[in-house]
Parts: sequence; structure tokens; C-alpha cells
Amino acid sequence: MDLRSQRGLGRVLADLGTLLELLHGDPGRAGPIGGVVIHDPFEEPVLPRYALVLGVGIGAPAELEQLLLTLGGHGAAGLVVRMPVTVSPEVAAAAEESGVALVGLTPGASWAQLAAMLRALLGEGDVGDARAETLGGIPSGDLFALANAIAALIDAPVTIEDLSFRVLAFSGRQDEADASRVETILGRQVPERFSRVIAERGVFRELYGSDRPVLVEPLLLGLDGVDLPRVAVAVRAGDEALGSIWAAVRAPLSPDRTQALADAARLVALHLLRIRAGADVERRLRADLVSTALEGGAGAREALDRLGLADQPVVVLAMATLGRPDAHRSIAGDADLATERQRLADGLAVHLSAVHPRCAAALVGDVAYGLVPVAPDVDGETRAGRIAADFLDRVGDRARPVIGVGPPAQDAAGLAGARASADRALRVLRAEGGRGRRVARLSDVQVEALVLELRDLVSARGDRPTGPVARLFAYDEQHNTNLVETLRAWLEAFGDVVAASAAVYVHPNTFRYRLRRLTEVGGIDLTDPEARFAAMLQLRVVMPTAPRRQP
Repeated sequence: MDLRSQRGLGRVLADLGTLLELLHGDPGRAGPIGGVVIHDPFEEPVLPRYALVLGVGIGAPAELEQLLLTLGGHGAAGLVVRMPVTVSPEVAAAAEESGVALVGLTPGASWAQLAAMLRALLGEGDVGDARAETLGGIPSGDLFALANAIAALIDAPVTIEDLSFRVLAFSGRQDEADASRVETILGRQVPERFSRVIAERGVFRELYGSDRPVLVEPLLLGLDGVDLPRVAVAVRAGDEALGSIWAAVRAPLSPDRTQALADAARLVALHLLRIRAGADVERRLRADLVSTALEGGAGAREALDRLGLADQPVVVLAMATLGRPDAHRSIAGDADLATERQRLADGLAVHLSAVHPRCAAALVGDVAYGLVPVAPDVDGETRAGRIAADFLDRVGDRARPVIGVGPPAQDAAGLAGARASADRALRVLRAEGGRGRRVARLSDVQVEALVLELRDLVSARGDRPTGPVARLFAYDEQHNTNLVETLRAWLEAFGDVVAASAAVYVHPNTFRYRLRRLTEVGGIDLTDPEARFAAMLQLRVVMPTAPRRQP
């Protein structure tokens, strides 16, 4: 059975009915949804077949009418807009003409939560051929179908949650529950005030200490002050707890339904393990494909084909994390940094998939690479830089991520060069240590990149300072003076004695004396531009980290 054949707009509306409502159109007109895309009003849409488009910020009837007609020309299946929305006769006519169903997102639900749920429901990001597999008669990993099956068995709406109280899936009939359940689903997370009270009552200790369902009395913390009891059961694989199932009930379950819920927990465990294993396999496969494509060898073309990125220009993003400056170096710290890198790589993959359905991202070593297809007639580097900056703004600065942007590669053969350019830009950002810019194209930092590469060459050859700089360095070592530091400050201040003296915290007259002294000791003519350039180059490349002495 092809699992994607079930994943049309009708299935989405059935499973996410608490969040989504059909406003106009026929959800069965299109085939299986080919991807979820966020509408960008400033870019020409690039959509997979039967895309579901999230119309963030779209609400005016004229905008809706025009967007529906545009999406119809690109074969979209549906357009989701925030409710309340006015379906005018013109909007309805545009939906009919375009064949694009108009869907409303309930107030209170965020676009990020909807995108994450759609991704989980539709299984976006599959690499390679999906195997036809079922567990307990339910398509493997289809937690929404499983939640609906459990709800039918025990005649109560249910949620499946992980250990962090995040809602992984929920059944239909949630309108039969209470306001607390609706709040949980809209937030895709059990509100902290509920989880805190449940923990204080010892419910979690009882829940995870037993393999039988546990009755939880109403908390009376809901939005309307009316809560239903819950019956919960832990989901575990052997001794490892994976999550839990929560049913909103009006009375305790009968013995038969209690047993059915306990049996269902074992089936949910199998699905969660299959999802976890599948995610690990997919992640490794995607990393292999991205790595092979970036190498630009004989297998690059095939890797791009499997990633869906062949025959179009591609921009390479290279992201690294600098780590927290106050973190102590330890095995635990290294493990935390590795986890943070993987988390950010996964976040980059999700972010890019919302920008373009054929983007790819994976962690290769300690660098996360993103492949972003761009139109031939646009400035791909600039657009990719905006995408990268937007991602960094979203994820915050906890791990201090930075991103280098390469030029567009026109084909598989050019991808290795594009990756090298992105790596060079990234290296400059890493060398800066998070001071200032967080995103850079190679064209922005080419001089800094060349300086770093010259340092590599000097280091490999074992070169040492020569001429006037060498004489000044030796004099400082023998007499504990500051002549090299003085020369460096004067050159960096373009000969401005006042600014240079302030940089090294000495009086301008003292600085002038040192300047005269260094010309005598080093034999350097500071009026000669070639001599100044030679000195600056040696100070930047041959001895870039010369120690500064106190005056």
C-alpha cells in the first residue's frame, strides 16, 4: 500500500479538524499533497504538485482572490488562511475556477505548530523509496490514524504525547472534550500549569510506575473552569518510557476498554520506535546524499537526482555553532554541543523545507549544509543570505550559530566549488568568534578569507618574521619593550597618533617617542607605502597574535 496515496487534503482535514476548517472548495479534487509551502508575497511561487500553501498574513478578499488564481496556475491543492476570513462571492468564484480549496486555521493556533503537524502527518522529507509497512493494521508511523483507532476502541478522544508533554498526534472528536484539551492541542503542548499540578499530585510517578491505565481526576484549571477526568497510560519499550496516551472521559472506562487502552499502548510503542528508527535512517541517508553531492564527484549527479535538486541552480549554506563562550571543555560539554549541532541542523532542514519544497539539509561532520534551489534569473546569494539570516533570528543565540553562503552552482560539477566558497566564508565567521556578523557571503569576506589562507601557508612553511619586524620583535624580547605593539597600533590607526596611543593606553607624547625609537631599531621608513604594506602583512599573517605588554 502506498502511504502517500492516503495523504490528500481530505485526510488532513479529517485528522486536523480541531485546527482546520474547509471554507470553500472540494478537498478531494486534488491528488496526494506533494508538500507544504509558506507563501512569500515577494517571490514567484515554486510549488510541488498538489502543494498545500500556508497563506501567512493573507486575509483581504482581493488578496485571496488573486492568490487563489495564481496558485491554481501552479497546481496547488489548497490554501490555508487565518480565520476569521470573509469568503466573498469573488473569492468563492476564484476558488472554483482555480480548483484550489480554501481552508481556515482556527484562531489561537500558530503557523509554526500547524507546519510541524502537517509535516508529521504527511511524512514530508522522505528520502528514497518508502516501504509499504503496517503495524497492527495501521501504516507504520501514522500516529494520527492510530490515535483515531484508539479513540474508536475506547469511545473517547485521545492524545499521544512524548515525555516532554508535547502532543505527537490526536484523534478526532476533540470537541467532545473540554477547553483544557483544546488549549493543549492548539499549543501542541500540555500547558505548564497543568503538568505542574499533575506532577504535584504524583500522577506521573503512578503513571510511569505501572503498565495499567491510571484515572486522573479533573484539575479544574481549564479556561472555562470545567475539566473532564482523564485516563492515561504510559507508552514504554521494555524499561524505557517513550510517552503516554491520554483519553478525556466522562466516566471511568469499563474493564474491556481499560484493557484495550493498555494493549494500544504497546502498539503505540512499536510505532514510536519505528518512527525513531526511521528518522535515524533517513537522517543518515540524507547526510550521505548531501555529502556526496557536495563532493562534486561521479556520484554527485545521482545524489542531486535523489534529493530532487538536479537541473537547477543551487546555493550552498554552511552552518557551524561556536558554542557558549562560558562553557567549560568536557566530555559532557562536547556531547551537549554535538546534540545542539544536530538540533540546529534539523531546524535548518525544517526551515528550508518551508521556503522551498526541494531544499535539503544535513549535518556533515561538525558543519550543517543546506542546499537551496534558486531561479536562474534571481540573485541567489542574496536570497539565500536572507533565508539564513531569518533562520538565525528564529533560533536565537544559545549556541551562537553562524552561516556562510556560497555562490549558485549551476550544475553538479559546480557544487564542490560552491561548497568551498561557503566553507571559506564560514571559516571567517568562526575566526571572528561571533563578533559582529552572523551571515556572510564569500564576496563579503574575501580579503579576510585570503588572510586566513596566507596564515595557513606561512604556518605550513614555518616562516618567521623578517626585516624590520623581525628586528623589532627581537628587541622587544630582549628589552621588554612595546615596539611591535606600537607599530601595529600606528598602522591600524592609519598613522593617527592620538587614536593609536589611545588604543594602547599611553600618552600621545610617549607614543611618539616609541614611534621614533622603532624607526631607529627596526630601520623602517614609515613614509614608504611599500614598507608599511610589508610590515602590515607580516603583522597580520606571520605573527597575527603577538602578545601585548603593559605600558
